[in-house]
Amino acid sequence: MKINLVVMGQLKDGPEHDLIQKYVKRLHWKLAIKQLVCKKNMTGAELKAAEAELIRGALISGAPLLALDERGQNLTSDQFATTIQKFQLRGTSEFNICIGGAEGLHQNIRDQADLLISFGALTWPHMLVRVMVLEQLYRAQQILAGHPYHKV
Repeated sequence: MKINLVVMGQLKDGPEHDLIQKYVKRLHWKLAIKQLVCKKNMTGAELKAAEAELIRGALISGAPLLALDERGQNLTSDQFATTIQKFQLRGTSEFNICIGGAEGLHQNIRDQADLLISFGALTWPHMLVRVMVLEQLYRAQQILAGHPYHKV
């Protein structure tokens, strides 16, 4: 399984970076993290449209897209693992996960997504969401392997 994690913003050294590296090392699945930066001075809808173009260019064409969005489904870890398992059972060898910028995802990206996922109604720091996604990928890997890491 190859996971293409497409994220807006450049992560600097610090505790979030260290946690990300911890989970990257634990994953047996191949992982590519593509950090995108929109260097133009824009805000609102204009910024979201520019970020959408960058995101589209970084996605693996034809591969399923899971997008983090506040309006998405609030999955359990088991449901997230089952989603990945369904990809595997369909013969899908790679998929995309996308985390938008501070303004959120453009409607075009949300429309393109096979599944919109929310981490709840709370607002999370952007860089912490990366850690949370990677931890959930590791947890899904362990659930699918029957490992006791995941405790209900």
